[in-house]
Amino acid sequence: MIRKYWISIFVGAFLFYIAPYRADAYTPVYAEQGMVAGPEPLAVQIGVDILKKGGNAFDAAAAVGFALAVTYPSAGNLGGGGFMTAVKDTQEPLFLDFRETAPLAASSDMYLDKDGNIIPGLSTSSLLAVGVPGTVHGLLTMFSDHGAMNRSDILDPAIQLAESGFHVSYSLHASLQANQDRLSAYPSTKRIFFSHESAPHFNSILRQPDLAWTLKKLRDEGAQAFYEGEVAEKLVNYMKNNGGIITREDLTAYRSKYRTPILFDYKDNTIVAPNLPSSGGITLAQILKLIEPHPMREIGRNSAEYIHILTEAERLAFADRNYFLGDRDFIRAPVDRLMSGDYLDARREQIPKYKAGSSERISHGRIESEETTHFCIVDRNRNAVAITYTLNESYGMKAVVEGAGFFLNNEMDDFNAKPGYPNVYGLVEGDANAIQPEKRMLSSMTPVIVLKDGKFAFTVGTPGGPTIITTAAQIIVNMLDFGMNIRDAIDAPRFHHQGLPDFIRFEREAFSYDTLKLLVGMGYTLKESGPIGFAAGIQQMDNHLLAGYADGRGEGSAAGY
Repeated sequence: MIRKYWISIFVGAFLFYIAPYRADAYTPVYAEQGMVAGPEPLAVQIGVDILKKGGNAFDAAAAVGFALAVTYPSAGNLGGGGFMTAVKDTQEPLFLDFRETAPLAASSDMYLDKDGNIIPGLSTSSLLAVGVPGTVHGLLTMFSDHGAMNRSDILDPAIQLAESGFHVSYSLHASLQANQDRLSAYPSTKRIFFSHESAPHFNSILRQPDLAWTLKKLRDEGAQAFYEGEVAEKLVNYMKNNGGIITREDLTAYRSKYRTPILFDYKDNTIVAPNLPSSGGITLAQILKLIEPHPMREIGRNSAEYIHILTEAERLAFADRNYFLGDRDFIRAPVDRLMSGDYLDARREQIPKYKAGSSERISHGRIESEETTHFCIVDRNRNAVAITYTLNESYGMKAVVEGAGFFLNNEMDDFNAKPGYPNVYGLVEGDANAIQPEKRMLSSMTPVIVLKDGKFAFTVGTPGGPTIITTAAQIIVNMLDFGMNIRDAIDAPRFHHQGLPDFIRFEREAFSYDTLKLLVGMGYTLKESGPIGFAAGIQQMDNHLLAGYADGRGEGSAAGY
């Protein structure tokens, strides 16, 4: 067994090389009035500038979201979708769903051949992989309903970056270079990013005039331009000419939706998290409520017992996630029951003592009747906005809409294309997440806000597919059980388990040698991996300052004033 473990470590070292973390060079950024934390410094600074000009957290969030579509094209987007959680004044917490939807022509067998087998790549690398985009409708709905500025105020900074250009960071250069072969397969993408047959050099100027044109249309005409106007026309024409199925009718019908957020208590704090079609809030609630009776601080962070308890809670929660959860507009998901005390008490009894459980033997409970980006903003009035949005994989399906300059998502892979068949993240889901026209695919995106005595305490979120949920859980435990600050909680080494495939994925230095031996002896399969998540968060300090931090694993930033 020990030998099997070390073989997996040896293989993992080659498959998942990671550079040394730069966390020691990082401390939280402190500010009195407002704070922005996110994955890319230029967009973060735009958010701060909006706050300085008198904008609120919603204004700044919209400006950051549009700017990231320019400066962070692997995940920032106009052609994807996501979720917003927010707290505003003394009102009830908000949750806005702007997840993509399946086109009207989509069907449950659209990725299967005549023998019922999955056709490789169809749900990830073709225009059939594209869901109807929701980001533009979501950001502009959020801004229209809760912002205080003019539309030009939040879009002009992104237009300037796209039209005049910006200096290419080393991370953007490296990302484009690593994805060059797949991106260059699409002439519309190659023309923008590889016009000289290579990725833009570090510190060169990248201009995106087509994207600037689209952003100007959004500034002048609002969301109508994207869903009914000239931008819609370019998108529909690109679909027609390249084998896609999204139509003008799909775009005209799209709406972002306010839904009731998931609210639950943990350690005398209230967690505000997204509801379906995000699985994040429900799965996070189950994990934290399953471990809550255990004295985690006394057990010790990342001890063998701690890892065992959290892993088994994750195993149970993901089993329920993959069987019961989907778009609530299409299925009857037993959300209240899944989060009830007696149900979770019964599930907790299934956690074996001192040995690993088995995902093959554990089932969902019995009920009566990976590229994403996250950013968060807190303003002077302590309104807080947390947004996670995505194209799914890095750069989505890799195609840019001709003449419009934005990448298209490949979110249709987040549906269950075939029972028992894993998606790109290895998740094996049930019929609740089967493809249906206009249905929203199940997501793991989990922008979280935590309240103490009804007031803002901290917010956090991360990219990372299903690791989003377990990353959020560990950061919350780090802060509420172990008293860490936002920087230490985010930078602490992490691990992940999602039921299937049945192994614990862990970052280098997450576990001591003795802990590894104990876990192997308990029957766990372990695999070392690269970074798990690139979180960003903001914390309210006792001295009334805000502390912001972007994960030392990445090159994001936090800034305030």
